[in-house]
Amino acid sequence: MERVTAMAASELYTKRARVWIPDAEEVWKSAELTKDYKDGDTALQLILEDVTSIEHKLDPKTKNLPHLRNPDILVGENDLTALSYLHEPAVLHNLKVRFMDSKLIYTYCGIVLVAINPYETLPIYGTDIISAYSGQNMGDMDPHIFAVAEEAYKQMARDERNQSIIVSGESGAGKTVSAKYAMRYFATVSGSASETNVEEKVLASNPIMEAIGNAKTTRNDNSSRFGKYIEIGFDNRYRIIGAHMRTYLLEKSRVVFQADEERNYHIFYQLCASADLPEFKILRLSSANDFLYTRQGRSPVIDGVDDTKELCITRKAFTLLGINDSYQMGLFQVLAAILHLGNVDIKERDSDSCIIPPNNRHLTAFCELVGVTYQDMSQWLCHRKLKTATETYVKTLSRLQATNSRDALSKHIYAKLFNWIVEHVNKALITNIKQHSFIGVLDIYGFETFEINSFEQFCINYANEKLQQQFNMHVFKLEQEEYMKEQIPWTLIDFYDNQPCINLIEAKMGILDLLDEECKMPKGSDDSWAQKLYNTHLKTCNLFEKPRMSNRAFIIQHFADKVEYQCDGFLEKNKDTVNEEQINVLKASKFDLLVELFHDEEKAISPTGQVPGTGGRTRLSIKPDKSRDKSSKEHKKTVGCQFRNSLQMLMETLNATTPHYVRCIKPNDFKMAFSFDPKRAVQQLRACGVLETIRISAAGFPSRWTYQEFFSRYRVLMVQKDVLPDKKLTCKNVLEKLVQDQDKYQFGKTKIFFRAGQVAYLEKLRADKLRVACIRIQKTIRCWLARKKYLRQRSAAITIQRFTRGYQARCLAKFMRRTQAATMIQKYQRMCVERKRYRKKQAAALALQKILRAYQARQKYQTLLRESKSVIIQRHVRGWLARCWYKRCLVSIVYLQCCIRRMRARRELKKLKIEARSVEHFKKLNRGMENKIMQLQRKIDEQHKDNRLMSDKLNSLETSYTTESERMRAELTRLRGAEEDAKNKGNQVSSLQEELERLRKELSTTQQEKKNIEDWTQAYKDKMEKMVSELKEQNGLLKTEKNDLNRLIQEQSQQMNEKMVRAIAQETQQLETDLNEERSRYQNLLTEHLRLEEKYDDLKEEMRGSKPGHRRRDSTHSSNESEYTYNSEYTDLEEGSRAVEDVTRGIDTSLTLKLQKRLTELEQEKQSLRNELENKDEQFQRARARDNVEFKKARGAELEYESLKRQELESENKKLKHDLAAMRKSLLGDAATGAGAPGSPAYKVLLDQLNSSCEELEVRKEEVLILRSQLVSQKEAMHHKDEKETMTEPSVYADDVSKLKDTDEIKQAYVGLKDTNRLLEHQLQTQRRTHDSEVETLRGELQNVKEENNRQQQLLAQNLQLPPEARIEASLQHEITRLTNENLELLAEDPTASQEARVIILRRMVDLMEQLEKQDRTIRKLKKQLKVYSKRIGEMGAGQTEGQTSPGQMVDEPIHPVNIPRREKDFQGMLEYKKEDELKLVKNLILELKPRGVAVNLIPGLPAYILFMCLRHADYVNDDQKVRTLLTSTINSIKKILKKRGDDVETVSFWLANTCRFLHCLKQYSGDEAFMKHNTSRQNEHCLSNFDLAEYRQVISDLAIQIYQQLIKCMENILWPMIVSGMLEHETIQGVSGVKPTGLRKRTSSIADEGTYTLDSIIRQLNAFHSTMCQHGTDPELIKQVVKQQFYIIGAVTLNNLLLRKDMCSWSKGMQIRYNVSQLEEWLRDKGLMVCGAKETLEPLIQAAQLLQVKKKTDEDAEAICSMCQGLTTAQIVKVLNLYTPVNEFEERVSVAFIRTIQTRLRDRCESPQLLMDTKMIYPVTFPFSPSSLALETIQIPSSLNLAFLTRV
Repeated sequence: MERVTAMAASELYTKRARVWIPDAEEVWKSAELTKDYKDGDTALQLILEDVTSIEHKLDPKTKNLPHLRNPDILVGENDLTALSYLHEPAVLHNLKVRFMDSKLIYTYCGIVLVAINPYETLPIYGTDIISAYSGQNMGDMDPHIFAVAEEAYKQMARDERNQSIIVSGESGAGKTVSAKYAMRYFATVSGSASETNVEEKVLASNPIMEAIGNAKTTRNDNSSRFGKYIEIGFDNRYRIIGAHMRTYLLEKSRVVFQADEERNYHIFYQLCASADLPEFKILRLSSANDFLYTRQGRSPVIDGVDDTKELCITRKAFTLLGINDSYQMGLFQVLAAILHLGNVDIKERDSDSCIIPPNNRHLTAFCELVGVTYQDMSQWLCHRKLKTATETYVKTLSRLQATNSRDALSKHIYAKLFNWIVEHVNKALITNIKQHSFIGVLDIYGFETFEINSFEQFCINYANEKLQQQFNMHVFKLEQEEYMKEQIPWTLIDFYDNQPCINLIEAKMGILDLLDEECKMPKGSDDSWAQKLYNTHLKTCNLFEKPRMSNRAFIIQHFADKVEYQCDGFLEKNKDTVNEEQINVLKASKFDLLVELFHDEEKAISPTGQVPGTGGRTRLSIKPDKSRDKSSKEHKKTVGCQFRNSLQMLMETLNATTPHYVRCIKPNDFKMAFSFDPKRAVQQLRACGVLETIRISAAGFPSRWTYQEFFSRYRVLMVQKDVLPDKKLTCKNVLEKLVQDQDKYQFGKTKIFFRAGQVAYLEKLRADKLRVACIRIQKTIRCWLARKKYLRQRSAAITIQRFTRGYQARCLAKFMRRTQAATMIQKYQRMCVERKRYRKKQAAALALQKILRAYQARQKYQTLLRESKSVIIQRHVRGWLARCWYKRCLVSIVYLQCCIRRMRARRELKKLKIEARSVEHFKKLNRGMENKIMQLQRKIDEQHKDNRLMSDKLNSLETSYTTESERMRAELTRLRGAEEDAKNKGNQVSSLQEELERLRKELSTTQQEKKNIEDWTQAYKDKMEKMVSELKEQNGLLKTEKNDLNRLIQEQSQQMNEKMVRAIAQETQQLETDLNEERSRYQNLLTEHLRLEEKYDDLKEEMRGSKPGHRRRDSTHSSNESEYTYNSEYTDLEEGSRAVEDVTRGIDTSLTLKLQKRLTELEQEKQSLRNELENKDEQFQRARARDNVEFKKARGAELEYESLKRQELESENKKLKHDLAAMRKSLLGDAATGAGAPGSPAYKVLLDQLNSSCEELEVRKEEVLILRSQLVSQKEAMHHKDEKETMTEPSVYADDVSKLKDTDEIKQAYVGLKDTNRLLEHQLQTQRRTHDSEVETLRGELQNVKEENNRQQQLLAQNLQLPPEARIEASLQHEITRLTNENLELLAEDPTASQEARVIILRRMVDLMEQLEKQDRTIRKLKKQLKVYSKRIGEMGAGQTEGQTSPGQMVDEPIHPVNIPRREKDFQGMLEYKKEDELKLVKNLILELKPRGVAVNLIPGLPAYILFMCLRHADYVNDDQKVRTLLTSTINSIKKILKKRGDDVETVSFWLANTCRFLHCLKQYSGDEAFMKHNTSRQNEHCLSNFDLAEYRQVISDLAIQIYQQLIKCMENILWPMIVSGMLEHETIQGVSGVKPTGLRKRTSSIADEGTYTLDSIIRQLNAFHSTMCQHGTDPELIKQVVKQQFYIIGAVTLNNLLLRKDMCSWSKGMQIRYNVSQLEEWLRDKGLMVCGAKETLEPLIQAAQLLQVKKKTDEDAEAICSMCQGLTTAQIVKVLNLYTPVNEFEERVSVAFIRTIQTRLRDRCESPQLLMDTKMIYPVTFPFSPSSLALETIQIPSSLNLAFLTRV
């Protein structure tokens, strides 16, 4: 514990100071002082983080104050030694913060790497991480197991000293995984493929060792129950050559016993799980619960582990290590036998004897598996031999003794099997190469303490005591060496020495010595041994104690903790006895493997240091032999003695190496991911020595600063006069003022050393100074802001007052004027009002009188008039009402009929609509629609007719009723007259009265009928109105549905359009991506091809050196043979024609066979394509037949015609092949006789065949054109037909609508049906067009087949012009090239993607057109050659005539042209050279040319122009051999100079520019119209006339790609060391980022020293690259691609280092990065390269810098981060947030909740989980065509090039 003695406690323990206090749950709890501490106080007033106030009592004896907390800026440091206060709570808190908050599992503690098991797979072990750590200093990157491995590897190479990595920790802490990652790192960074195979074998041993040596425990599902030390051997070039494994202390007792929730070794459960396999039937295994040795733990299954699959992995590992299947089955037999042996049931006969029942099933299985007799095995399992001085006798065993003997035998067999497997693994890993050095990886158990500790825990803790002693001595040594190196005064540091504990265990009369002595005693027991321990050590050793309540246990005070050991079983485990007769029985086995396991039984110790078993202790012999007695005594070494010896060997090995320590910590016992238990962590930290390292560091000077770092950090504590030019003197002066106690720091040569707590004190002073400065700045700014605000408010107040007062005065004056005016207005207004009121009253009175009198008169008149008119009105109204009622009845009846019929019509319409939605009923509806409309029309007419009849009936009824009424009235009049007569005729009164009564009854009856009719009419009217309303609602719903359907159709149409647009855009983007990926793959293949070519050339040179007589072939042949086979026909210039003929004759047979095989494969592929094409045609015909029969007939005729043409073409093709074969035979037969000379019969046959081939080619071209024109015409006809149908449809629809004469609803319904019909017609037409497009695709494929035949004919014509010796080879090359192209096209096609298919078809059509044009040019060229040959034949004939002239005439002829006057020479832009000068041309122009001189003094690209002009002359004279040799020599020479000076950027850039220019010249003057657009007429005249060099253009393009990649590699090698230093470490803006305290592993300083790179260095280098490329005339587009690649490397390397360095993730560093990026962007802007895409490559780095600077608190901040960081992956964003570290106290850390919020928001991103960017990625390069305006005829060759042998033509 740290004690505060350096300065007054009152200076540190002040209010708000934070301390650590002990806590039962969390071990240590943080608290804050609420009151200053003063000397003499007995308690501290504290407040916890949960705002709980407590009082902390101080110890009255020691007065020790609690530990102080480190400043927040030191929390989470990579190195625990960087903490100012070094104590247990600080270490625990720092580990917890890094593990829980930052998700960092690695932390340095001085020289120790602390690794906490996350129980989760983390993406931090990939190849990209290995590359990032390779070559880095250990302190420059974040802690990692790779950093430790890299440090060990570098020290091995630098110091020539062996290294060791010691990985320790308790079970489940991750030791084995850490060791595996270390070995993977060594294999990745150290070797080639062959060495990596050794690493694969080492890693393959892991499944085997885990299966036989690992088991499930309560703490770990895969716990290693043995220790191992693997030595990885390296040669003198530090590449892995082999490995060797040593094992320690296998836990054999686990074979026969397992505690609850534990398992036996994995291999047993793997065998039981795979018992159903056929090959395992002989093992007689079943479930693991059926065997005693596998069911005791009652946990046979591990969650998430499939034992069957694990056994498969184990068997594969056995096979990889050379253990064949027979040996594997032997091993499995032994293991199965152990399981059966454990199930042998031993019955008790009496108390001293036992017996095994006969025919025991498991013992029988055991004996059969191991090949021993049942009788012998059962005999010696229940008996044993005892030997006395004179005799030997057999003694029976009790049941318990027999069971123990059986278990001992099982353990012994398993130990032997374990040793045998380890031995064979080592044999597989051994190598014959001499080992130069090695790195050892020790994976050993950590300190263990359980409730019951036995012999195994004792040995484990003994080994840890030895390792801890070695560790303490090494740490102490490093500390003292550091002090001596810095030349500071030092004293011996007091550290815990555990030598007394080691002496207690291993010294004379120690625990192990007494244990061995007790084992030698005849009646030794655990109790007697315990008493000896008590008597010997209890009073003499303070580290040895006796438990109070036990006499069979003892306690040892280890360095980590006290451990109580139970004495039971110590003697038995130390003896490890086995019945010798049982061993003899096994040795007599017929099973060879078992005999091999026990063949070394006489040896004392296993050569691997593994405990071999101590069965020799009980081995007896009837006839003792002296040699046997001697070996038996050697073998009687106890387990403890053997373990002590092997441990001593291990310590000697470790002491002879440089150790590196990895301490694995288990964070919790529940295997929960990222869960931290402080109690368990503290226990392990104490046990593994981490706290001891801290204590040793704290005892000296743990904090160390360079003078520059101290000055940069604490510059704020100095005044101006304290700053001196000498930084060291300045620091001394300042420290003397700040720290009064001189003992608290020391000045070294390069560093300042501080005691513990001093850095925290300085940080406190710095923070206080900054706080005071901040307060002063805040005070001044706030004063300035307040005064400025006050002045603004005062000025505003005065202005407001002025305007307010003026406004008030104006308002007062206005009010006074208005008051006076209002008084005057009121006077006149009141007078006017009163006058008007009087006049109104007077007029009203007069008017009222007048109106009243008139009203009374009118009322009287109206009364009279009303009475007179009412009678008339009643008469007319009653008549009108009767007529209205009648009309309403009539209308209602008609309307009711209409509504009912409309309702039925709508129902029928609804049914029709439902049926109209299906395509099947559409035609039926369309045909029946006219009939239905006519039926509806007829029904309407019938209804009208019925309505008219009803109206007539109603009119007749009304007429009869009126007539009857008139008649009744007349009758009434007559009766009145009769009444008058009745007075006169009294005798007629009675009869008249009866008649009157009768008439009255009839009248009442008529009135009742009228009332009934009126009621029925009213009810009918109501019912009709209701029905009308319902029909209206239905009509509205139908209209709504129609509108919805129309809207839905429009939306779907719009969505389809949008979807098509998006699909096209995505397809375009996908095609571009695929193109770039294809380019990248192709260029990667070229890179690999170049590497293999170089390796091949090196091997050829070595072979040439070893065999002087061997002649080296042309390198072009080997380099281009795989991809461009036409180069194989090039031969060496020095070989004679005879040698060529001999070679050709030798290979003609093989070439012919290959050609025939290729042709056969081609025919098969053609036939399959034709079959597929015919199948597709048949399918399409069947689909089209359902829609259009006529179209089917037309297509059938067309297909028949096409099939006939195909048959004709096939027959012609076969005929041409037959002719070709005949010609080959004739040529091969006459090649030796020279029959192929011009004028010979063979030559004439060739000419005839060529002419016939040309004619056939013309015929086939005409047929192709006819077929193409027919296809186009048919397509246009179909298109016109579709348009005609589309145009005629609207008029038909309009006619149909116009035919309707019903209501609007029926018309709308009919129009809706027509719309639906139109939509379905449109879909049908779309399907037809799709079928048409597929037909066109099939036609295109057919056209390809036809053109392939044409191309074969062309190739035949071309081959006929070649020499006989090269004809077959050229034919083979063309066939291979064609097949390669076809295979690539077939692979590119995807039948499921129609869009891609159409794109491919279009590309094919373009290619076919190009080939057709190319064939036309070939025909023209062949015709020219025919003319030349004919001319030569004529010259040969003329030469024979000239041979008869005299010599004088021949001499005189050349003299005549001298007299002809010369014209001025017109150069043609060609250079002539002799064939023997070609080597000189290549040597002077390529091999010996200095790029610097050419780039500065001559025009750019001059070598390319010269080479092309030479090539033009060879083309002009039609010398194909000269063209080939010139191009071949040029390519080989460029490759040679690049191989020789490939690391020179200037050379590579120069030849990249010239290669590209040469490629552009070949395109510009090729004669292709696409490349001749920008040429002048003169340049068009310079085009190549005889040779098509398109294939050579591809070769040169590939060469340019290789040069480009080599240039990028050279530039990367130069830029790489500058990037991290210039972009991250160097402070471009001085003073922004402060240097934080660092630990033992120092970081690279960010202060620019001499030799360090800065951003200016990077920019200067970029300027140099750019100027070099510009001087060499590199194409601007190519320069842009180079710059883009450079910026990608800068951004990727910078971001990768940022993600792996916690100290770089701060706000100030983000500002530095953004400034650096802005400088790079400014460079791009100055060079005009902003549009080259380089800026976009820096986008991830820019976003990472912005992420460091933005706010990181609220949800809005999280949303802003997610939208801003689109260029970063989720893993990168979370990593940056986890690594974010405040540099000053004013910054805040990122909370865990905020990081979880970010992860939640980014959960849906679909991206790669890769953390680092791929720094090996190279963008695919393209070479856009860039024509030259330079005229070839104007180029002058400077004399400095030494090309005087070239002649301008």
